[in-house]
Amino acid sequence: MVPVSKEELRKLVSQTTVETYEELTPQLIQLIQETNAKTELTEAQRQDEISLHMMGYIKSCTNEIIIEVLAEILGLEDEKKPVHIGGK
Repeated sequence: MVPVSKEELRKLVSQTTVETYEELTPQLIQLIQETNAKTELTEAQRQDEISLHMMGYIKSCTNEIIIEVLAEILGLEDEKKPVHIGGK
């Protein structure tokens, strides 16, 4: 669907945002759990690492939202490669 109004664009962006966050949230949860299990790190180090994971999550989600919305508008085909937090 190519949006023809700002309202349609908002709906497309909102829908894509929800889908992207739902898709990537399990990866973030796994990374947080793995970090919390690292007993060799201090609590402060674990929190720093978790903060980095969360920044990567937000960056990855934002990039994917932009790509998906532009692809929809431009009619680009989907390669559907898995997205990883932090671009890995």
